[in-house]
Order: sequence, then C-alpha cells, then structure tokens
Amino acid sequence: MNEYTNLHSMEEIDAFISKNPLSFLYISSPGCSVCHGLWPQIQNLLGKYPQIKLAHIDTSDVEEVAGRFSVFTVPVLLLFIERKEYIRKARIVHLDELNQEISRILDAYEA
Repeated sequence: MNEYTNLHSMEEIDAFISKNPLSFLYISSPGCSVCHGLWPQIQNLLGKYPQIKLAHIDTSDVEEVAGRFSVFTVPVLLLFIERKEYIRKARIVHLDELNQEISRILDAYEA
C-alpha cells in the first residue's frame, strides 16, 4: 500500500501539489460508500508507482475543494504532473483503465 497524506486546507493542498511533481489527490466525503470501497484499491494501485505522492481530502474538512477543482460528485481522483492536471476520474472508476493511463503518462513523463 502507498503511504498518503491527509490534507485539511486549501493551503495544504496547494503546497502538496507544488512540492510533489507527481501528485495524486483522492477527494471523498464521509457518507459516500463508493469512496470508502474505492480508497483501499487506489492505495494498492498507487503502491505500484512510488514516485507518485498520494493525498486524501475529505470534503467535509475542506469544503472549498469542490469549487476549486470543480467537484460535483465524489469520489474524485486527480493526477497532477508538475502542477498540471493530467487525469480526472469521478464516481465510477475502472481500475484497469486508470492503471493503463497512469502507466502511459509516466512512461512519457520519465522518457
């Protein structure tokens, strides 16, 4: 499983994205069963990519995150490379497709 950071403010989120060239945000809410079921699977998937730093954001802690990242449903998964959004997935996530996208993007990035 990949280690992760819990972020509790927009300042922490901005600092996380700026500090980590490869950053992945998992945005969820406490009452979301899909969020709770998908989270361990995302942690396992990102364990294959130690160069990507993972963070979790609870929308009940950071309500502004919805406006900032145009979050209309949860969970939302965002991959940033050098502060630019490369992947956005929401609600229903197919892990095989996500894995292929991450792999393809990282191959191009690291080449």
